[in-house]
Formats: sequence, structure tokens, C-alpha cells
Amino acid sequence: MKATPSSPIGVFDSGIGGLTVVRALTRRLPHENIVYFGDTARVPYGPKSSQTVREYAAQDADFLLSKNIKLVVVACNTVSAVALDVVQKHAQVPVIGVIQPGAAAAAASTVKRRVGVIGTTGTILSNAHANILRLIDPTITVFATPCPLFVPLVEEGWIEHKATQLIAREYLFPLTLEKIDTLILGCTHYPLLMPLIGDVFHNNVTLIDPGEETANEVEATLDALKLRNPSTARPNLQFFVSDIPHKFTEIGERFLGHKLGRIQKVSL
Repeated sequence: MKATPSSPIGVFDSGIGGLTVVRALTRRLPHENIVYFGDTARVPYGPKSSQTVREYAAQDADFLLSKNIKLVVVACNTVSAVALDVVQKHAQVPVIGVIQPGAAAAAASTVKRRVGVIGTTGTILSNAHANILRLIDPTITVFATPCPLFVPLVEEGWIEHKATQLIAREYLFPLTLEKIDTLILGCTHYPLLMPLIGDVFHNNVTLIDPGEETANEVEATLDALKLRNPSTARPNLQFFVSDIPHKFTEIGERFLGHKLGRIQKVSL
């Protein structure tokens, strides 16, 4: 069945964090139908081997493709780093990850050619952001730091908690010494900490939210392919997960910025 402008955009993530990318998409493209899949039964992907992540990515993509989507957004930084090619091979529709758009925006933003990247340990170890930035502009120096505790703190709702402030200062202190002028938030959870992270740098660093940049790329791709939904009706947003963990709805609504509605559990 061929995709049409009214076909949904498919978005998947290893868990719930990708809902920040859905939020960016709904702001940029308010009339697009969206199907979201979060692999909450197998989260996190970051510590797992590349081979396992690649297997999971193929399964996640196949599920979305069964929904007759017109485009795939890989909201997971880990999958974008080590398995984007797997999704591209499986999909007969455009595939957009979150790393390339964020890196391109950072390269365009930096004046000092000094860019910081924060993310989960797996994402940082992949060097994916650094590799893309160097391809875009070899004169850019990249400083990368893992911030693994940010994920549980965000999911706990401790966005402005003193403990989160202390941990952020500890994690980000090395980057404050490197005179960076741009920082990529290389995890879908991190945009919720933007004000706190900005404060650490005294708001002198441009913060790049890859979700927002990905939404821009999705819009440009749909326009180029004449696949933007012309309808002005309320869009259909569908949410699928492989498990419904405790507090999922509460956390999901915090990430999305509004009510989730019905959440359907599926088996891959």
C-alpha cells in the first residue's frame, strides 16, 4: 500500500524519551498524523551491544512500517548512531535520525568552532556526533561528555531539583573550561533540562535540541516529496509500547506537554 500525504509519520525510540521529538513534530507540523513506538520492555539501548541494537532497530522499524507510514523518524540517539543504515535498508520510505540534524545545526551555529556534546554513555562512546561534525567542518573541535544520571532525574520529574543542579554542574564543569559556544543535547531526555543547563553556562552557549532540528528536516523532506498532510483536521496521534511501566503516563505527558490519550501495548 503506497503512502499518501494523509499517511502518518512513524517515530520510534528505545523508550519514552522520543516523545520530546514528537512534541517538536507536533509544533512544527500540527496537522500530521503520527504513530509512535517506544520499546519500553527493552530500554535502555545505550549499554547494549551494537549487534543487539541493530536487531532491535529492525524490529522497531518493521512494526512502524506495518502502519503504512510515509516517513520514519529514529528518535533514539543510540539507534541513530549505530543502526540508522539498518532502518534505511528495511524502509521503502525516507528515514531521518536525530544525530545528523543536530550536528548540522551545531556546525552552522558555532563561531569559535568549539562544540560540546552531552549524551548517554553509549551515544558518547559511539563518537557519532563528533564524526559527523568533522565531516561537515574539519576545523571544528568537539568536546563530548556523558551525563547518564540526567535520564533517571528527568523521569523522576526532578527538572529543577537542587540535586539535579549539583549533578549538572559536576557533569558540565569540564565543558565550561573548554570555551565551547555551542552544545548539542544528545539525548531525547535532555531538552527538558535546557533552562538548568543554560544556567550552568551562564546562558553564553547556544543549546541545540536535535528534536527541533529533526522536525525541521522532516518538514523539508515532506515538502520536497509533496507528502505534507493538507488536512486541517485534528491529527490522529497513536502511541504503542512494548511494556507499560509504572508512571509511564505521568512521565509521557511531561515529555509530550499534553495528555497522551490511549496507549496500546504490543508484542514485536
